[in-house]
Amino acid sequence: MSMRFGVFVPQGWKMDLTEIADPVEQYEAMTAVARLADAGPWDSVWVYDHFHTIPEPTLNTTFECWTVSSTLARDTSRVNIGQMVGCNGYRHPSLYAKIASTVDVASHGRLYAGIGAGWYEQEWKAYGYEWADVPQRMAAFREAVEVVHKMWTEPRPEFSGKYYSIDRPINEPKGVRKPHPSFWIGGGGEKVTLKLVARYADACNVGGGDPDLIRRKLEVLRGHCDNLGRDYDRIVKSTSLELDLSESSADTVGRIERMAEAGADYVIAYVPRVAYDHEPMQRFAQEVIPQFS
Repeated sequence: MSMRFGVFVPQGWKMDLTEIADPVEQYEAMTAVARLADAGPWDSVWVYDHFHTIPEPTLNTTFECWTVSSTLARDTSRVNIGQMVGCNGYRHPSLYAKIASTVDVASHGRLYAGIGAGWYEQEWKAYGYEWADVPQRMAAFREAVEVVHKMWTEPRPEFSGKYYSIDRPINEPKGVRKPHPSFWIGGGGEKVTLKLVARYADACNVGGGDPDLIRRKLEVLRGHCDNLGRDYDRIVKSTSLELDLSESSADTVGRIERMAEAGADYVIAYVPRVAYDHEPMQRFAQEVIPQFS
């Protein structure tokens, strides 16, 4: 079975840079992981779009998502660069589209532009963004995805909605990859998010590595694709993998095989402590990835 793989760089959000005191050295540790992935056989590197650490906000480093994406675009030459996922509430969708277009050019067409509705309430409020309940956030997200798509595909797009409007903005260049930057929508909402995937996205991210959940969400996605006349097989079906450093490579392969059987064809791995020790990531690249090529 064929499967492609991405890896998260240590960005600080998961308290994964705290053992490095100097912020410049922290950034370089993050970049070093991206460059290691760039050497192969990884398809992509990924960052989160968050400002505060988890499981609770602490006075520790969390590097900003799109700034990181733009610098990694120039610090690497081969791997694709993605966000899992950009938070819709943090940027007007027209600005999101403009930023993504710029990074796609900076990376020579290697951007995986991720977007989701957002969920980290404390972070929204701390940074002065208006927090709303789920129905309102999802309604805004629905409009935002349409705005982004228009910004990437129309010369002078117009949109007037309840949450967003644009009045013939110019977005040039729109990017390098055709017909537009690769659009990844994260989240498993069955009525809104997966329908948006079916209509607009090049890829989705569902299930959190749980085979049963992956299977269920992808069945819903297939139904939306059938209803809209979209080719389901043209959508990348990604999921996440939290690497367990205590398990063997064979056990990891077994976990990924179950994800693949559920319908996933792309795995984005988080490797604990990779800022300090590259060996588990290298072992994964040498012993796990070749099993799915």
